[in-house]
Order: sequence, then C-alpha cells, then structure tokens
Amino acid sequence: MSTKSILITGCSTGIGLDAALTLNARGYRVFATARKAEDVELLTSKGLDAFQLDYSDFDTIKNTVDKVLEKTGGTLDFLFNNGAYGQPGALEDLPTEALKAQFDTNVFGWHELTRLVIPVMRKQGHGRIVQCSSVLGFVSMSYRGAYNASKYALEGLTDTLRLELKDANIDVLLIEPGPINTQFRANALKAFNAHIDAENSVHHTEYMKQKDRLESETSTAKYTLEPIDVTRALIHALESKKPKLRYRVTVPTKMMAVLKRLLPTRWLDSILAKG
Repeated sequence: MSTKSILITGCSTGIGLDAALTLNARGYRVFATARKAEDVELLTSKGLDAFQLDYSDFDTIKNTVDKVLEKTGGTLDFLFNNGAYGQPGALEDLPTEALKAQFDTNVFGWHELTRLVIPVMRKQGHGRIVQCSSVLGFVSMSYRGAYNASKYALEGLTDTLRLELKDANIDVLLIEPGPINTQFRANALKAFNAHIDAENSVHHTEYMKQKDRLESETSTAKYTLEPIDVTRALIHALESKKPKLRYRVTVPTKMMAVLKRLLPTRWLDSILAKG
C-alpha cells in the first residue's frame, strides 16, 4: 500500500503539532505548515516536510499547495484544516476590523486552501477533508462572539461542501473539540489586548476574570483533554471505511450536543450564560 499524504495547518503547537508528529510516526507523508518562519524551521528539525502558510495571506496558501503537489507528483490524500485563533471580547466592544481579521484566518483562509485542494482530489478520484471546528461551532458563549461566528460559518460551509461533494468520493468531516490543553489561550490573550479597550468597557469586571483565565498556562476548565485526544479522532476520520461526519471530543462537547437537541433555547441560554 502506498504512503498516504496529508497536509496539516497550524502545526506550530497543540493539536496541529501532535497530529503531524503522530501521523508521521504512523507512516503518513505529512506536510506540516505554520505561520512563522521559525516554527517552520522547528518542524523541519523534527523530520517533517514543513512550509510557511498564513491563512490571511493567500499567496502563502497557493505556494504551499504548489510545493506539496510538486513533492507528491500532483496528488494529496487528506487535508486537515486546523490553524485558527480566538478573538475574545463582547461584541459591542469588538472593532469590525477585528471581526474581519478573525474571519480572514478562521474562515476565508480555510476556504481558499480547501478550494485549491478539491480539484486535486476530484482528479485522483478520492480524498478526505477534515475541519477542526469547536463546541463553539454549534453553541455560543458570552465574550467569544467573533470565534463563535467564525466556527458557525465553518460548520455551515462544511455541511454544504459535504452535500456538493457527495458524488465525488471526497468525504468532508468535522472534529468538534471542547477544552484542550494548547496555547490557544495565550494567542487569544494577545488578540484581546490588541483590540479590546477593557478599562473603558461596561464589561470591565468580567474582562478581568477572562484575562485571569487566559493568562493561565493550562486550562482550568473541567474535562480538559490533551491534543492527542483530538489526534485519535483524526486518525479514525482518516482511516475508517465509514467515518463519522462529526467527531465530538471532550465531555462538554458531547453534553452540549445533547442539550441543544433536547432543551428549549431559553433553557440552554441559562446554562451557557453561567460559562
């Protein structure tokens, strides 16, 4: 059996890095990407084919796809869209430019990369596209509106794409993690400080609680899992003859999926409002 190839984004840390290293050890030909040049060098030092890809820069997306196809002879078995960040802050405090930046990275960049890969998979007659969404892709929480909106958009795009590709032998799948121990909080804190005027906001008191949470080196949320738990779901999505359409990772994700299906919206709101 020939070696399967996969392109993974957001591999500098966390979920992407664990997936890249695990799949490489499992025998896949992994093409790992990161936004910063120094992270690409680190990935290369770990024995991976690594490229610089910034979802907000379409030239880097096109360049990466071209380089991957050059190395594989024009084929690609799998794509794992993973790189993303969260922009915290109440929506009334959020500059529209910050919301646009959130969508540039979390939605539009993913769409551009996926759009470039689909013709390759159509031509070869098979492929799987796995999107790393979130529990916040189907339920909302306060002060996470920009991230909520980007992941809701991603889920809508993914569901539509699955229908449009149903006859192309290309599976389009979602992984929906809850709390995972990664550097997501550190990156979110940078985005918060860059765009939110906490001192002059009516939400100042709540923002101080949010900053304490984001400044923690590890997640304090209950039922937090590790990146390997997402990788296990990814492996099933790649290797199962009949993969799930949605992989819900962590207890909170599974619980919220049930509650959203069973509870009236006002009841669910009262639970989500407690954080």
